[in-house]
Amino acid sequence: MIITVAKGTFSSKDAEELITKMIHVKIVYHENRIKAAGNNAEESKMREKRIIQLQKELFELRRYLQHNPGEINLDAGIELSGSETQMNNSLLK
Repeated sequence: MIITVAKGTFSSKDAEELITKMIHVKIVYHENRIKAAGNNAEESKMREKRIIQLQKELFELRRYLQHNPGEINLDAGIELSGSETQMNNSLLK
């Protein structure tokens, strides 16, 4: 199953805004999971690394868009996978 999140042609400014907001949601998710993990240092460290990676990717995105102003084609989706039985059962609920 594929969920289309964003598809189309966007100005570089609009693409940056949209992607920045999506990345920010993911960062906040990890921050909340770190708080919920309590004393689980291993999980917190893994999530902190992921936050840093997301921040680096956002920096790279902004740099790319600064050097490539104009229209940007964006095709962003979420692909869900699992066993066919699981997917079919969840769709029936």
